[in-house]
Amino acid sequence: MFKRLDRAQPYALGLFRAVIGFLFACHGAASLFGVLGGAMGGGTVPAGTWPGWYAAVIQLVGGTLVALGLGTRFAAFIASGSMAYAYFKVHQPESLFPLQNGGESSAVFCWAFLLLVFTGPGALALDRLFSSRTRPAHKNEPEREQEPAVSV
Repeated sequence: MFKRLDRAQPYALGLFRAVIGFLFACHGAASLFGVLGGAMGGGTVPAGTWPGWYAAVIQLVGGTLVALGLGTRFAAFIASGSMAYAYFKVHQPESLFPLQNGGESSAVFCWAFLLLVFTGPGALALDRLFSSRTRPAHKNEPEREQEPAVSV
């Protein structure tokens, strides 16, 4: 039974990544465009305001990248850091525990994205399409070298 679960692990991780990224992007879209109920019960976050507008941009862009599996580790690292900032700067001063200070979603997103930093995107990610150019197809095949970048 565990062998079957192990074989499905990359697909489960890919599904986890896609769902977490989508949910995170929805928060950004709500804050920036007022969709899905808008920010804080309606409306949008004024452009350029610190930290709300910047957090919303990170949520929308980072969530979309993670959902697609494009630049997953980098996008997840930035998203995790933004949620750690949100938790400790916004929620934690109200109370120590997330259940008491309303920071459950910030804490869960922070840890979920941190997990993706270490595990990678899983299966069915755009990262896999681009990385397959430089990785060997088989264990016995030598690794292909990338062409050096030409500066103009």
